[in-house]
Amino acid sequence: MSFAVRLSSRVYQKSLRFALQTCTYQQCGLHTSRLQKNKEPEQEADKFDLKSFPVDYIRNFSIIAHVDHGKSTLADRLLEFTGAIKKDADNKQVLDKLQVERERGITVKAQTASITYKHKGQTYLLNLIDTPGHVDFSYEVSRSLSACDGVILLVDANEGVQAQTVANFYLAFTNELSILPVLNKIDLKNADPESVKEQLLTLFEIDPDEVLMISAKKGIGIEEVITSVIDRITCPAKKCDPDAPLRALLFDSWFDKYKGAVCLILIVDGTLKKGDVVSSAHTGKSYEIRDVGILTPQERSVQQLFAGQVGYFTANIRSAKEAQVGDTFHLKGIPCEPLEGFRQAKPMVFAGMYPMDQSEHPALRAAIDRLTLNDSSVSVNKESSAALGQGWRLGFLGLLHMDVFNQRLEQEHGAQVVVTTPSVPYKVRIHGEKALREYGEEEPTITNPIQWPDPQVIVETSEPMVMGTIITPDSYLGAIITLCQDRRGIQHSLRNLDQNRIIVQYKLPLNEIVVDFYDNLKSVTSGYATFDYEDIGYEPSSLVKLDILLNGTLIEELSTIVHSSRARLIGKQICEKLSNTMPRHLFQIAIQAAVRGKILARTNIKAVRKDVLAKCYGGDISRKMKLLKRQAEGKKRMKMYGNIEVPRETFINILKR
Repeated sequence: MSFAVRLSSRVYQKSLRFALQTCTYQQCGLHTSRLQKNKEPEQEADKFDLKSFPVDYIRNFSIIAHVDHGKSTLADRLLEFTGAIKKDADNKQVLDKLQVERERGITVKAQTASITYKHKGQTYLLNLIDTPGHVDFSYEVSRSLSACDGVILLVDANEGVQAQTVANFYLAFTNELSILPVLNKIDLKNADPESVKEQLLTLFEIDPDEVLMISAKKGIGIEEVITSVIDRITCPAKKCDPDAPLRALLFDSWFDKYKGAVCLILIVDGTLKKGDVVSSAHTGKSYEIRDVGILTPQERSVQQLFAGQVGYFTANIRSAKEAQVGDTFHLKGIPCEPLEGFRQAKPMVFAGMYPMDQSEHPALRAAIDRLTLNDSSVSVNKESSAALGQGWRLGFLGLLHMDVFNQRLEQEHGAQVVVTTPSVPYKVRIHGEKALREYGEEEPTITNPIQWPDPQVIVETSEPMVMGTIITPDSYLGAIITLCQDRRGIQHSLRNLDQNRIIVQYKLPLNEIVVDFYDNLKSVTSGYATFDYEDIGYEPSSLVKLDILLNGTLIEELSTIVHSSRARLIGKQICEKLSNTMPRHLFQIAIQAAVRGKILARTNIKAVRKDVLAKCYGGDISRKMKLLKRQAEGKKRMKMYGNIEVPRETFINILKR
């Protein structure tokens, strides 16, 4: 019995030893396979040598179009056709990473994709630089286009030339880029390619024979687009010198929580490799390059970037403020001439942003900090309000920029915020030693009505103006002219685009279009008109501060800056809105709109009163008059000593957009 037990235990030990050895071998094999998988990207990076692409075989181009003309769809087809991504039904807006981009069909953050294509026996490196299409991001677009040598001008064959098509064409034209006109959506039933070609000839003098016709959705004509990019767009040889010291143009950046700021660059001169120490021409700070690579569209590390090529680098840059769009990077100790055109982003629309509940203030502050890491063009200043509590005064490039920022706060961080009615920056020229000491300069820029100087020290006021371009069916011309004249617009030009559509240009004050101009334009044209605008600087204007008084007490939070010709109308609107939203008190409340102490509009909120005549059913009239007189005297005393409490909800209803 004991022998059997010893035998079985010996068999058990052998089997256990064999099992452990097998397990160890499997783990080793698994570990080896993991190491091999980890090495694969490094081996791929070594194999993908960018030195084999001299400047003559590089094409840097962009796609510019109006919203919803198929820019992202064409980018998807180009990536599929060249093998950068697999053909898949899920390939929709591959380069648009943010949820807000996919929902709105717009590009907010520029993306880049480097693709290769063999043409006439030679392999070409094509860098597709995706740009934002909206005028709010015109500076980013101009910087992105400065990294390009040509553009694909994409036009919807169904909709034709629209407002942003015009703006984007002239932006590319002034940058002296090769322009490749392409008509998209030719497969649609209502497409009219011949009419759109006529529009391109009328507006831009583009030969109809040079226009390519494609359907990005169905993949028709994609090969012709790629070959035309190679044949008709110039190489970057004219502006790039491979033998000169390093000069790199930064045209976009985003923040990665592990790597810091990731900088998208064009190598104008020289080469860039891992380990180089570079300096910023704008800030003067130096950084050691940790990683260089290209986007295919995924990040892919390479050994070196050469002149004319587009890629990215990371260098432990911990703030997006240090990676300014348009900056020039050069090797430390080898200074160079900075590339032209750099300027600081200039906010054009300002709005207050407050948490719905003050207990959410720390969470909202953290959310704004994280978002501004990715968007250095947003200016942030702390602001406090007696009505809304602690908050911030944020400056944006435009209305779309503000809407996108607010939407990203809600979607990515779950923040519920109160955004006040947007205002624009004004310039005020002042005189007097005391005023000059207070404001620190003769012509300060005012972004908040509370900062408005005393009328006695104001010499001149100026407001920002824009040139608005409206493309519309001719049947709506009368309604558009009325709308623009109501907004103090001055007609600049009017011409026919084709037999049915016209293009109108109006000079408009930015203050008149920031709130509801676009909504009203869509209403009066049944949604057919398209609108675009560009900043044309400041012009002198008769501006005043409109104050709101409750029973003679000034409410600073409700003050606003308006043109003197519209002060009465706007004052009346605010008074009526207040009278409909404020709760009634036991005494009458007078709501007044005033400019420099002169009352322009007034409404009253009637007092809540007891019916003192309820017990009088008959009798002499003098008895009723005595009761009413006594009640009136009581109301008068209460008005003298009573405080008007304005609920926070009332301020939110008045101030929010």
